[in-house]
Amino acid sequence: MFEKSPKSYTDLLGKTNRIVEGTSIKGDIVSPADFRLDGHLIGNFQSKGKIVIGPAGSVTGDIICKNADIEGSFNGKIQVQEMLNIKSKAHIQGEVICGKLSVEPGAEFSATCVMKPHVKNLVSDGQSTEEKTA
Repeated sequence: MFEKSPKSYTDLLGKTNRIVEGTSIKGDIVSPADFRLDGHLIGNFQSKGKIVIGPAGSVTGDIICKNADIEGSFNGKIQVQEMLNIKSKAHIQGEVICGKLSVEPGAEFSATCVMKPHVKNLVSDGQSTEEKTA
């Protein structure tokens, strides 16, 4: 009688998945929505939204996402389509590919960094499809 249709990606915007402090995950996470990680992830993460790694959070692996805020620890390769914000308490090691980068004073940033402001699609094999605006 009253059937609920499955929610589309646009309905997921504004909703955040959360892994709380003290939780450890070994494996890959794929999420169409925003994600907050205050626990530990050993594996890869992929999202069409934003990832926030809280002050107690850590990721060892690769990340592909649209936007990212990092307050905790990250070790691996991160590809951010738009904006990467690195907070003052963050510890970053590895490789960074992003559109825009913000690093607060005090952050530990020991990574190679490539900024590609016109990246439209990021592919997990490290190559990207670029579109330049005229």
